[in-house]
Amino acid sequence: MNAKGGSPGTDGAVGRSGLRTRIGAGYWGGVFLRLAKNKPAIVALSFLCAVAIACVLVPVFSPYTVEQTNFAAAYAPPGGAHPLGADKLGRDLFLRLFYGGRISLGIALAVTFSQTVLGVLLGSLAGYYRGAADAVIMRVADVFYSFPLMMMAITMVAILGSGSVQTLIITLTLLTWPGIARIVRGQILTLREQEYMEACEALGIRDSSRILRHLLPNVLAYVIVYATMGMANALLVETSLSFLGLGVSPPTPTWGNMINEARNLLVVLGKWWLWVPPGLCIFLSVMCFNLLGDGLRDAVDPKMKR
Repeated sequence: MNAKGGSPGTDGAVGRSGLRTRIGAGYWGGVFLRLAKNKPAIVALSFLCAVAIACVLVPVFSPYTVEQTNFAAAYAPPGGAHPLGADKLGRDLFLRLFYGGRISLGIALAVTFSQTVLGVLLGSLAGYYRGAADAVIMRVADVFYSFPLMMMAITMVAILGSGSVQTLIITLTLLTWPGIARIVRGQILTLREQEYMEACEALGIRDSSRILRHLLPNVLAYVIVYATMGMANALLVETSLSFLGLGVSPPTPTWGNMINEARNLLVVLGKWWLWVPPGLCIFLSVMCFNLLGDGLRDAVDPKMKR
């Protein structure tokens, strides 16, 4: 017993726990400080937060409903009761823009979360167990990589049936998990050879604990960076499918099917308010996700900075 009444082993364990906490806090604190110094990333994050808040609040406080029509206001230009004008059925485009953003960003977020969970799980199994598990998982990933993403997405949506949010999420998740699985696998292949993993083996710690408590926390930063950039890719694919008529079916608005109006040359030339706002939202959102991803990458590992 020591002077404070605790055993040496207990104090040592507490000390090691405190050291790990300080190291972890110091690392993430450094990440946030480096990210805060990256002005493009902060501007991008601020814009994305503003868009997300608008997508939540505008449909709640709008005096219109998404499917409310007013043929007297059909193709009304921006101004007055309709800040962004009205479509061919007289529906308010300001409301539909942010309601559509809620759908498009929600699908992108769900796809990114699902692909991250699936990719981390399969990448961890492949990297830790190697051998047959690694061979099977990576060969399946190679099959998905051997085909263009959009071509595979169009094919799968056509087979499973278009028009459903669930179909889009399942399709894009199945097609996009290999990227993050490869990143996690590569990191774990390196980390499992470290001395602390040999100590875990000597102590008889279970495989699940080694992966969840000792390996995955060390690849979390890279997973966050990839997931941020994956949001941009998921948003682009979803809006592309919706534009082609293979995404969410009208009358439910998304940014992609709102731009679908631009296939009419008369609309392109004379009714810009139907397609420019959703086009700008897609462009700016994708650009901001990429800027934020670049900023996170540089903050997580400054050596990766170009």
